Amino acid sequence: MALAAVLSALSLSACGVLDLAGGDVAPGSSHRNDITVGLLLPDRDTARFEKFDHPLIKERISTLTDRRGKVVYANAEGSKERQSEQFGRMVADGVDVILVNAVDAGAVAPAVEKAREAGIPVIAYDRLAEGPVDAYVSHDNELVGELQGRALVEALGTDAEDDKVVMMNGEPADPNTALFKKGALSELNGRVDIVGSYDTEKWLPRVAKANMRKAIRTVGAGNVAAVYSANDGMAGAVIEALEEAGVTDLPPVTGQDADLAAVRRIVSGAQHMTVYKSFLLEAQGAADMAVAKVRDRAIEFDALTRDRVDSPTRKDIPAMLVPVVALTKDNIEETVVQDGVYTVEDICTAPHAAACAEIGLTP
Repeated sequence: MALAAVLSALSLSACGVLDLAGGDVAPGSSHRNDITVGLLLPDRDTARFEKFDHPLIKERISTLTDRRGKVVYANAEGSKERQSEQFGRMVADGVDVILVNAVDAGAVAPAVEKAREAGIPVIAYDRLAEGPVDAYVSHDNELVGELQGRALVEALGTDAEDDKVVMMNGEPADPNTALFKKGALSELNGRVDIVGSYDTEKWLPRVAKANMRKAIRTVGAGNVAAVYSANDGMAGAVIEALEEAGVTDLPPVTGQDADLAAVRRIVSGAQHMTVYKSFLLEAQGAADMAVAKVRDRAIEFDALTRDRVDSPTRKDIPAMLVPVVALTKDNIEETVVQDGVYTVEDICTAPHAAACAEIGLTP
């Protein structure tokens, strides 16, 4: 039902029912197609941001504005200070609206306040920023954690109370991290033995690898029954640490984002699952919301933001929460291949051809 609601709102905009791609603007609005959208993304370590989010948002804005709208883009490369500078520059340059995926939700709040003072709407993208944001588009992040935790419990079986599980959480300053963890713990608590829980500074794989090495020294490489990894970049690092410790029969490891490397690991059996979040729906929704907000089209904006969320600094924020899917080797074709994220040829390169053939994934 949630997916249907999101698809309905987006298809209405795409078909022109919400009339985002032209026509008369609301009385008093000074904008039609000459829209400048500021896009602030947090890092380059998460493959999806550069490969999918940026180009998808750029293309959607262009489509909605008869190729006259533009996206001014900046990547903070993991630095909250750099992102604040980039944010301030966009405010000073007078962009029409800002989409921000915050490195640090609290650190970006003063910049959000300055944008508000300048009359520039701010839409929090993927991560909920603090401050007076106008809207939020992301996924049901607690559900992401639930899917990850449930996958481990199912992989370990019914008698797993004594099975040792290591938790590799994300960046503490990212508000999504707490939601992922909360969702995962709702499935893991009481069903497994959580022997270590680590935070990962800036979601850096090298930090996750160092933490996994600590866990291995504490627990013993052969005693790790499963690893909850909050995203795919960290999952790859966790698996490297296990292999370097001599583990040949890898335990179940979770992930998130459906990175190409992770999908290949799932095919080969090195990674148990990832959480696939439709980049297309999230990026298109953010672009549609930005254009509707700039054009002061309240009806269209409200149709896109049917959910509500709270941040530590603001309650009842209009939001779009896009559904998520647990991706395993059983549904690769029905998810990332069907949605055009990757082709079978992308996934089934020579080193993975035999594993692909075993699960019926062939060109």
